[in-house]
Amino acid sequence: MKRRNGFPAYFLILIACIAVLFFLFRQRFPFGKNNTAFAVEEKTDISRIAFFEGEKKLVLIRKEGEWIIEKDTVAREEAVLFLLKVLKEMKIKSPVTSEMFLEEIAGKKTEPVKVHVYDGRRLRKSYFVYRTFSNAYGNIMKMKPHSKPFIMYVPGYETNIGEYFTASRLFWRPFIVFNFLPSEIDHVYLYHRNDTASSFRIVSAGRNLFLQSRNGRLLQNYDTVKVRRYISYFAYIPFERWATELDDVKKKEIKSSEPLYRIEVKNRKGKIINLSVWEKTKIAGNGADITDTDRVWAGTDENEEIFVMRYFDIDPLLKRKSYFFDD
Repeated sequence: MKRRNGFPAYFLILIACIAVLFFLFRQRFPFGKNNTAFAVEEKTDISRIAFFEGEKKLVLIRKEGEWIIEKDTVAREEAVLFLLKVLKEMKIKSPVTSEMFLEEIAGKKTEPVKVHVYDGRRLRKSYFVYRTFSNAYGNIMKMKPHSKPFIMYVPGYETNIGEYFTASRLFWRPFIVFNFLPSEIDHVYLYHRNDTASSFRIVSAGRNLFLQSRNGRLLQNYDTVKVRRYISYFAYIPFERWATELDDVKKKEIKSSEPLYRIEVKNRKGKIINLSVWEKTKIAGNGADITDTDRVWAGTDENEEIFVMRYFDIDPLLKRKSYFFDD
């Protein structure tokens, strides 16, 4: 009788032990929803995304159809839209071995970005993103600190999705240098380093625009239509991206050199933006450092950061004084 009564007890203890072991090890197991379900469901109405990066915190909030940074600044729309695609469509590209994680993350002391994704007040997803250059997708992710790590990607996109998991306000702000309407502009000054005689000023006086030489001398017989067209270009001049690949030494070297161009724009409220443009280099196929003919380094006096601009975007501004005169 004792043996028959004891059997269920031993059986229950065995089941309990198995359950405990399963609970303890499932976070390290490479399969299972708790370790691999990074993407939110397609039907999820994402309303808030929080990033915790070291001591920094940044929250993107959807408000009245717009995405806002920390309740005060409109976020860069194209960046938020792609982040939403990542959150809903990302999949596992490959698991990461313990050796690789130790080498690429722990060995380099890479700190994770903790991500919280909300639907209303409900937390839908929470995980850790380790930004890294060890793979083309720029990331290694974990659901929890002791979970199995994976490289994540968005099918159909050979894109570094890791850069979208950041608490940097600069990344989420619109990538725009100038956004002045013609009626808002007080004056424009363009300086050419390699041809100073081609530098010029455009000054607004009421509804009239006046073209001046570099030293402020009023010029005559210029094409007023071309002057007005030129001023209209300042309504939207974007840049491509922040130059995150530059270290502080390289940034200082660039900013201490004389720029190829300087553009000063002042609006009627007194706001002044000074844009400096420097020649950009890139690495050729043979490893040599050559001039980049498609892009430039640039920066404004609004902050110390340097960004990358395409000639395609800035070329409309880089006119010479002769442009405003009939051939």
